[in-house]
Amino acid sequence: MLSSQIPWDDLVGLYNRHNPPRATGRPALNPRVLIGAVIIKHMLNLDDRETVAQITENMYLQYFLGYSSYTGEPPFDPSLFVDIRKRLSQELIGEMNEKIHGFSMKKSSRKDPGKPDGGEGGPDVPDPETGNKGEVTYDATACPQDIAYPTDLGLLNKAREITEQIIDVLHRKRPEGKKPRTYRKMARRAYLKVAQSKNPSRRAIRKGLKSQLQFLRRNFATIEKQLDRFGDFPLGHKLQRKYWIIQTLYAQQLEMYETNTHQVADRIVSIHEPHVRPIVRGKSRAKTEFGAKIHLSLVDGYSFLDTVSWDAFNEGTHLTDYVERYRERFGFYPAKVLADRVYCSRENRKWLKEKGIKLAAKPLGRPSAKAVEDHVRPGERNPIEGKFGQAKNGYGMARIRAKLSNTSKSWIASIILVLNLVKLAGEALLWLRFSAWEWLKYEAMTCVDPVLRYLRTKTRLRLSSEPGLAILNV
Repeated sequence: MLSSQIPWDDLVGLYNRHNPPRATGRPALNPRVLIGAVIIKHMLNLDDRETVAQITENMYLQYFLGYSSYTGEPPFDPSLFVDIRKRLSQELIGEMNEKIHGFSMKKSSRKDPGKPDGGEGGPDVPDPETGNKGEVTYDATACPQDIAYPTDLGLLNKAREITEQIIDVLHRKRPEGKKPRTYRKMARRAYLKVAQSKNPSRRAIRKGLKSQLQFLRRNFATIEKQLDRFGDFPLGHKLQRKYWIIQTLYAQQLEMYETNTHQVADRIVSIHEPHVRPIVRGKSRAKTEFGAKIHLSLVDGYSFLDTVSWDAFNEGTHLTDYVERYRERFGFYPAKVLADRVYCSRENRKWLKEKGIKLAAKPLGRPSAKAVEDHVRPGERNPIEGKFGQAKNGYGMARIRAKLSNTSKSWIASIILVLNLVKLAGEALLWLRFSAWEWLKYEAMTCVDPVLRYLRTKTRLRLSSEPGLAILNV
């Protein structure tokens, strides 16, 4: 059912516009197969290999991808998912979401011609004074990455092991003299002494940090001496990238150790994913999460991804940008904005009032009886909280397993696309119900109409044959 409701032609057209097919080289795969595979992956919450395996074995999934018949061949190699995520950028998926929302509104207006397009639960008719229409709900959340929980001691130990690997590689490439000493066994014992302790004291942790910093500093000096022997840079891309990352990590950890603090700008919490930053959320379950922070707009039950940032941000300071983006999407301002108190600063209230937009939030100061009616009721913001729960618990947004910055953003945006397709499928059931009722009325009238015509003709003949009743046959 979902396959028949998705506007595949529009989505494929958007994909080809952002990724035009090349005239040379191997023929490209069908964009519907690529987009559909990503949808299946997140809808079933599978990894890349399992997704390809399920498509290969399941004829229904192949029908969803547009196959004309069943085939036992895999659609593509699982490693191709990385390139697919690079091609399905955040901007492209954002356009797809807008296309799906427009498709839904068009079908809804066809089923109910008397109802104009508008926000769900909000005013369908534009405000005669401002022209504002619809309502929008705003909120933000964090999307944790699939990384080990970072500790300063663990990061320094991992960085030290990488420097030892680099020293070994450089010595193999130019073995001049005796191999440099690294004291790796001693460093490993010093690390395990603290790491394997159940409740290490702050003094023990600080002593462990100092020893790892000293071992790292010694290894850096050894590496620089080895590099001076080469004319060209001898390390491959991966080791070279890791070397640059651990140098930055060492500088950050040394600064925090010397100042005796736990904060530093652009703090690295993963050597393999250096773009990840700590996001302090203040939740009881997890006060700090490590991943991207996103901002979501909910319109007519459809989700739109406004921002994906690896750095923490205050969503309340960007409210005007989000409302202006609503205007860019739909051509008018919303009539009503539902948001929590982080958005309700004096500047935002003043700006919304100038635009004629109603803010459903607690007023400043002691509220009047009328102002109390405009509060956000407990259930009004439940839909957007439910979207976050649905995305994290059902579709894998609680653990982003992509490794690169752009592929992680594509992973998050793809989950938002799946949320909107699930919403579209739910509306399709309602449309099918209306269609079934119309079909039933048509079939019933088709069967009953000949009987009524026959009875009407028989009654006329009877009235005309009896003189006393002829006056009734008008």
